[in-house]
Amino acid sequence: MPKVSDDIANCVFGAFNALPGKCKPRKRDDGTREWVPLSGIVLSTPSQNTKSEKPTRSLTCVAVATGMKCLPHSKLPRATGNVLHDWHAEILAIRAFNRFLLDECAALVASGLRSSAYVRWREDADGMNQAFQPFQIKEDVEIHMYCSEAPCGDASMELVMDSQNDATPWATPPLNNTSADPSANPDVRSALRGRGYFSELGVVRLKPSRSDSVPALSKSCSDKLALKQFTSLLSSTVSLLVLPSSAYLSTFTIPASQHNATAVTRCFGSKGRLSVISPSHSESWEGGYRFRPFLIRITSREFIHSRRSSPNPIPCNVTAVATPHFSSTLIGGVLQGRKQLDPRGATKVSRRSTWRAALEVAVSAGVPLVIEALKAESFKDMKSGESLNQRKEVKDDVRRLALRGWEENSGDENWSLEGEN
Repeated sequence: MPKVSDDIANCVFGAFNALPGKCKPRKRDDGTREWVPLSGIVLSTPSQNTKSEKPTRSLTCVAVATGMKCLPHSKLPRATGNVLHDWHAEILAIRAFNRFLLDECAALVASGLRSSAYVRWREDADGMNQAFQPFQIKEDVEIHMYCSEAPCGDASMELVMDSQNDATPWATPPLNNTSADPSANPDVRSALRGRGYFSELGVVRLKPSRSDSVPALSKSCSDKLALKQFTSLLSSTVSLLVLPSSAYLSTFTIPASQHNATAVTRCFGSKGRLSVISPSHSESWEGGYRFRPFLIRITSREFIHSRRSSPNPIPCNVTAVATPHFSSTLIGGVLQGRKQLDPRGATKVSRRSTWRAALEVAVSAGVPLVIEALKAESFKDMKSGESLNQRKEVKDDVRRLALRGWEENSGDENWSLEGEN
């Protein structure tokens, strides 16, 4: 009998296989093959099969993505919400999931119905005159994630060490306080590059991992996924419309070849680096936020374009992202065929497109407080608004206590939707 983890992997593979060939790795003229990480978000819902004696659940992949690069920090001021900062597959799949939720909410409003297969109006928010977060993911929906590679950063350090010809740890860097106050937290080390200093485990790491790459401040996928266990999968923008309490991952599936029990327990588990946040501390948060660790599942399935698919494969520079509502091919964090800083290259999962879509949903749903929060003068003002204070408190607590050294990847906030059609 197939394992649930294999079913989840197969579901993501099916969504990837349905994508056009132009966004997939290829075999080059010299015979070498390309590889790329794959990630997907799968929703599980009660099956409508009345003939089954036992309750069964249906799986649907609602977000799929490939990719392995990020934007250099020096380019952030020119991104103006149009260029993705991070298009590693895991992060892009989460962005696609957020866009999927917005599109589902928009369809729900347009239909006049109270619920769809995955999303419903909140019953305690009837009237909508004063309510934030008028929507929520339905209670019987479970959220699963599949990744073809171990997430970069802490969850893959043992795998990285094992792959080295010389696994001797590099020299440990000096302590470096990243706080604006030099006297604060003197023992906090700044975030490390992804593959540096193997002896340092359980720490925040940066992309790209190679020491000779152009510097960026995007945190590793391990760190971002760890934080999502506290903030939910929702972005700040989408959390103004959708209640976070039902938007947490239930399971996280990776291939057996990418699973190191020590690493994933240290990185994601309640007894690892996140254990410094006590249950009582988590329960003090408001707004539906809690520490909700996901269950790690192992699959025997391997992605056909994984790093292990052929000897010495070459990284693919083409990125794919899709939901049931759209699909796009990207290069350099923008739509393929567009220059990186061309506004017309913004994808549907970019900061600008997501903000615009959220505002359109709020207006069509007629939720005054959410409209007011989303009609900020700049993206920075929207994210720093009082309506997101509960979410900011959670993020600040986690970064201060468990993910120390997390530095904001700032520089792409001072732009607005004003003047757009």
